[in-house]
Amino acid sequence: MKLIVAIIKPFRLDDVRDSLTLIGIAGLTVTEVKGFGRQRGQTELYRGAEYATHFVPKVKIEVVVSPSATDKVIEAIANTARTGSIGDGKILVLDVERVVRIRTGELDEQAI
Repeated sequence: MKLIVAIIKPFRLDDVRDSLTLIGIAGLTVTEVKGFGRQRGQTELYRGAEYATHFVPKVKIEVVVSPSATDKVIEAIANTARTGSIGDGKILVLDVERVVRIRTGELDEQAI
């Protein structure tokens, strides 16, 4: 199994969730996060004063899928989250050794 972690712009979350639902993804975890990449933060205007923020708000999506669904999920996230501007985010793919559904005791692919 694979854990797909995507860091995206917050306003793209609903569209990404909808595209994942369309390809059969039944569940995911979303966390509000902050960070920076190549842009090193951003400059904003507040009440007429300019100030720099070192961390940009992002959303982290985590979803566990079977290896056969990995490419489809990556494609759905990338195509939906892409705006073409700096800060669109990253997608990471990690191996998952074991999954256990607490309620039923199901293991691995049956648990996702």
